[in-house]
Amino acid sequence: MRLLILGGTQFLGRAVARLAVAQGHDVTCVARGTSGAPVAGVRFVAADRSDPAGLAPLDGERFDAAIDVTRWLDQAHHAIAALAGRVDHWSFVSSISVYAGFAAPGGGVADTPLLPPAPEGVTGPGPDFRWYGECKVSIERAYAEAVERLFVCRAGLIIGPEDPSDRFPYWVRRLAAGGEVLAPGAPDDPVQYVDVDDLAAWLLHAAVTDLTGTYDGIGAAVPRVAALRGIAAGVGSPEPRLTWVDADFLQSREIRPWSGERSLPLWVPGTDWAGFLARDARPALAAGLVTRPVAESARRTLTWMDADPGAVRQGGLDPVDEAAVLREWHAGGGR
Repeated sequence: MRLLILGGTQFLGRAVARLAVAQGHDVTCVARGTSGAPVAGVRFVAADRSDPAGLAPLDGERFDAAIDVTRWLDQAHHAIAALAGRVDHWSFVSSISVYAGFAAPGGGVADTPLLPPAPEGVTGPGPDFRWYGECKVSIERAYAEAVERLFVCRAGLIIGPEDPSDRFPYWVRRLAAGGEVLAPGAPDDPVQYVDVDDLAAWLLHAAVTDLTGTYDGIGAAVPRVAALRGIAAGVGSPEPRLTWVDADFLQSREIRPWSGERSLPLWVPGTDWAGFLARDARPALAAGLVTRPVAESARRTLTWMDADPGAVRQGGLDPVDEAAVLREWHAGGGR
């Protein structure tokens, strides 16, 4: 294929570009180039996609497929206007953040209401990612109204090498360190993720096979204990000492969920979020998404972290805080 990637210099975009080159496709990546370097073997076009004329270097070119990962409305509108009629198949990487609620486990594309589109005047999420889901909703609608062959991938939590967040890398780092590990919630709480290279392979599969429609891009949910043990096995700690601490206790100690400072990633407590990490992955798996064991993702992530330790945001729970919470848990009637 002649493949156009709008992005291609960070995490998922880089993974798609790298795999596409390996598969023998003719790959063009368009980005500013400030978030990372392009992968070897691509044609890189440096451009500001927020500029209405930013895609002018592509004038007159046709592409078999294009993949857009943007969260900015103006970038999507400019891409649609500039490339109308010159791309045979479009893929837009959206997010499960487009959904209005996650109270019910097992929800799917057809039965989960969406957020409203972004308010007038909002062109992208703010520094705290406010309006992120609404912006993705707006971009989905813009593409759906403008292009004929469209694949929308509402990605869930993406894990693997080059992850710039602290969500999966925290657990890779923590379980590799060994010792007693504070595990949030209960062992059978569901968690859900997809390896970046598996998602990249599915996006290319969609382009090659002309797959259209809207899907949640996520692997099947697994119990939290299975995920943590799998990560531990991948980083060489096959028998992790997991101490399960309930959500009320953690929240009373101001331990934050999901990500950021003083947090426990991959943990989202509360009945309103019961389905956040328990989406119905069966449609995606039936449509060609193939997922690998989390141990493999952990092993590859640790190798990358060891090679480039400054690339990972140092979030999560500090070892001193973790030890203090565990002492309180054991001393105060913890199980």
